[in-house]
Amino acid sequence: MTTRPATTQPRPALASLALEVTDLTRAATWYADTFGLVPSRRTATECAFDVGGTEFVLRRPDSVPRGGLHTHFAFEVPAREYPAWRARSPDAPEIDFGSFRSLYREDDDGHAPEIGGTAPDGTGTGLVGIFEVVLEVANVDLASDCWSALGFSAVDRGDERRRIRMRGPAGADRQFDVELWEPQLGLAGARGGVHVDLALRVHEPAAVAEHAYGDLPSVTVREAPDGSVELYDPDGHHLVLLPADESTESEEP
Repeated sequence: MTTRPATTQPRPALASLALEVTDLTRAATWYADTFGLVPSRRTATECAFDVGGTEFVLRRPDSVPRGGLHTHFAFEVPAREYPAWRARSPDAPEIDFGSFRSLYREDDDGHAPEIGGTAPDGTGTGLVGIFEVVLEVANVDLASDCWSALGFSAVDRGDERRRIRMRGPAGADRQFDVELWEPQLGLAGARGGVHVDLALRVHEPAAVAEHAYGDLPSVTVREAPDGSVELYDPDGHHLVLLPADESTESEEP
C-alpha cells in the first residue's frame, strides 16, 4: 500500500514532527514498509515524508535541534480504511475509543506510532495526517498554561494519570491534539516524547510566542526575517512557530 498525501484538505496546523533514530536507513525502511510512506527528501542525517501536508522527519543525532526520543504520536486514516490497517497488524494492541479505534505499533527506536481511523472518508487515502503528539512535561499545569497561550484548549483531562489533552491552534482549519504527560506509561506502554522537535502554524507567531513564554526568563525567542519564531520551551521541546496567513495556507505543501 502506497500512502499518498491528502489533497482535499486544507494545510494542517502541524507543519512538521521530527523523531530521533539511531540508524537512518533502518528507520526509513521500517516506516516505508510498515506505512507505505514515500520519502520526499533525504540527506545524510534526515529522511522526510509528507503525511497529508505535515513533514514527518526521521533524524540522526548530529546537531541541534535533535528529534524527539520515545515519542508517542498518531497517524490518521479514513475510517473506511481502518479495518484494512488492522488486518495488516493483527497482533498490535488495539483501543476502542467509541467513535473510532486505534492500533499501536512500536519502532526499533522506541517511538510509538498510533494509527487511528479518525479521518472522514473523502479526505485522501492511506495516512492522511498526524492528529496527535504526546510530550513529556515536568508539570502538566504549567505546560498547559503555555499551550493555552499558543491557542490550544483542553478537551480531556486524566482522572488517574497526570495528563491533559489540548486541541488547536484556535482558528486553524486542520487542528491537531497535543497531550501533555507527566512522566508515566500510557496506553499500550507509550511514553511522552522528550526534546520533541515540532513546528506549527499560528497567526502572528512573535505575538503568540511572547504571550506564551514572555514571562519565562529561561525561554529565548528568536524571530526570523520570514516571520517565524524558534524557541525551546521549559521542558526542552523545540518549537518553531510559522506564520499561518492566507497566502501561506493556500500554497501547495
